[in-house]
Amino acid sequence: MAAYVVCVREGEILLARWAGPEGARWTLPGGGVEFGEGPYDAAVREAAEETGYRVELERLLGIDTIVFDRDGEGTHHDVRVVYEGRVVGGRLRNEVNGSADLAAWVALDRVAGLDRVGLVDIALDLRRTRPPDGRLRPAVA
Repeated sequence: MAAYVVCVREGEILLARWAGPEGARWTLPGGGVEFGEGPYDAAVREAAEETGYRVELERLLGIDTIVFDRDGEGTHHDVRVVYEGRVVGGRLRNEVNGSADLAAWVALDRVAGLDRVGLVDIALDLRRTRPPDGRLRPAVA
């Protein structure tokens, strides 16, 4: 399980660049929930670790699930809890010795051109549509 936070202000979204085995890709601040930790606390902790900011979570946007194959590790099933939040303190900085190598505010109209993980688009759709059950519906053709 993992927890993430969407922080948008003045037309920009706070993102962290994940330095994974496939290369660097932009994602939301967030990550794995530690043993005994709740997703709310994990999202707050991860945002601070990856961006330097203290965030306040304002609402649950939704829960996303993904099943994927990771080379050499087999099939994974992740549950991702997505919150909307706002920065309440701290100072923007890059994570040291972590999974993210850069934190930045990115203009919303530039997001589509970024090399990013799918969760960024899912979270922005959740924020835009605010489904009452926290679940995105597939587009009907």
